[in-house]
Amino acid sequence: MTELETTDDKAVAPEFISFQEACRYWFKLGWVSFGGPAGQIAMMHLELVEKRRWLTQQSFLHALNYCMLLPGPEAQQLATYIGWLMHGKLGGLVAGSLFVLPSFLILLSLGWIYLSFGQLGIMSGILYGIKPAVTAIVLAAAWRLSRKILSNIGLWGMAIAAFLAIFVWHTPFPLIVLSAALLGAGAGHFYPGKLNGGATHQQKVLPIITGQRQVPAHAIFRWRSFLGTIAVGLALWLASMAGLYGLYGWDGALTQMAWFFTKAALLTFGGAYAVLPYVYQGVVEHYQWLTANQMMDALALGETTPGPLVMVLTFVGCVAGWSQAVFGPEHLFLASAAAAILVTYFTFLPSFVFILAGGPLVESSQGNLKFGAALTGISAAVCGVIVNLAVFFAVPVFWPGHIDVFALTLGAGALLALIRFQAGVIKVILGCGLAGLGHWIAGAWLF
Repeated sequence: MTELETTDDKAVAPEFISFQEACRYWFKLGWVSFGGPAGQIAMMHLELVEKRRWLTQQSFLHALNYCMLLPGPEAQQLATYIGWLMHGKLGGLVAGSLFVLPSFLILLSLGWIYLSFGQLGIMSGILYGIKPAVTAIVLAAAWRLSRKILSNIGLWGMAIAAFLAIFVWHTPFPLIVLSAALLGAGAGHFYPGKLNGGATHQQKVLPIITGQRQVPAHAIFRWRSFLGTIAVGLALWLASMAGLYGLYGWDGALTQMAWFFTKAALLTFGGAYAVLPYVYQGVVEHYQWLTANQMMDALALGETTPGPLVMVLTFVGCVAGWSQAVFGPEHLFLASAAAAILVTYFTFLPSFVFILAGGPLVESSQGNLKFGAALTGISAAVCGVIVNLAVFFAVPVFWPGHIDVFALTLGAGALLALIRFQAGVIKVILGCGLAGLGHWIAGAWLF
């Protein structure tokens, strides 16, 4: 992130940032936050640090360092952290919620269209073109992560081992994450300096917001506030689970969705791509709430909407609620919407607790976070897991019983555009979707 280091931190900050002004910014950001976590973080830095001067360079990087350590969507957590830093817990709740609200509304609408009209030729043609693009996007993500993370033979070995563990032996994703963390921590202890993950987490920073050069009162760590926030988060989770259990029993589809996506939310180290294999194992192979093609479509639609990529889980919940007809066959859309809301709630609840409880502790720690080696181990394993995800997607797309030459050509072109020409994800998705539509039109006209 060397491009972030050029900001002049001595520029004059505004005397006061009103809560209403901040809300307008977070709402706007939610509608334009395309480009995945890297793009979203860059947008926030450009707007909040360079243009508006709401935050200093040090404060922004300090918040980002903490969010990178957590499971969950780092861009949404960063928005929550900054909102909390400026306006307390209410500011954090509003910032984090508005960051995902537009994406939720868009995906819910797309889910209804997909489930109601998804078998129509035009939409099938568009998705036929998008699927190779999604496979290429996952491969490109694995390639970029590998270049940044796999800096020595040990890390390469961990990535390969993770790939074999999930691809050959179908090892559960949580076990892979735990094993990678333990291996990374052990390597960091016995071979200090071999893993470079902790380097960026040792810097001292001075919180400076709205012209102040001291920690805001609400950012001072207090055990009572820390434990109280955790207690509220646990109470919300327990009350929700208890209500679902009372209404539908433990084996009810909505109860199982709540439990499964809670686990998924706590395992999202390394971004949404890292947890998707676990979600795929659960929703496609174990629970069979979705088919493999529907999971592929979910990722394709998630890639084309603003907000964090983990919002793809909202669409997964939308399809799962519809397919399970949890309120009966006459209320399919209601079931779809309820499941989407439930999945979104249980996916993001831990993120809010992590930020609102941990923020004051992080501000008081002044950057002394020493989990770099364990996180580097997890990141290395994530590279192998993402390659496995690409294989999962590639097989039904490129080999649906035979070699699909058109899909294979389209996927190769998309991968070349992403890696060689640095094309944007949206452009690649739209281009491939149009190509798929053209292929469908040509097929309908010829035959």
